[in-house]
Amino acid sequence: MDPTEAERLESLRAIPLFDHLSTESLRAVLECVNEFEAPEGQVLVQPYEAGAGLFVVEEGTVVVELRDRRVELGEGQFFGELALLTDAGHMARVRAKTPVRCLALRRDDFDRLLQSEPMMAMAMLKALARRMAESGSR
Repeated sequence: MDPTEAERLESLRAIPLFDHLSTESLRAVLECVNEFEAPEGQVLVQPYEAGAGLFVVEEGTVVVELRDRRVELGEGQFFGELALLTDAGHMARVRAKTPVRCLALRRDDFDRLLQSEPMMAMAMLKALARRMAESGSR
């Protein structure tokens, strides 16, 4: 059985990146995102490839494999944003540690949403700053 729009909106609202958005804005996000599933071990992002989208983990865990460390991201966390924000290639490999279900937001939709939803950009900046602070303390 497919989830209702209300269930999908609640699912989005549970993700910290989107929790501050109005119902109308969440509907705009729903129109843009695609949901996909990946099995354990599947590579989702390769280093140096151009960024095609932002990915939000709905279920499961992914591993971000950097040169000097590995970082696990779980439900509600996102990846792929740096390649979109900087127009550089991805800096890390990301693979599914467990079976995952993710939301994918294409580059053009990402740009449009950030322009129309500045609070989403602020939530993303806070998460990025937190990641940088954590990686600097290791």
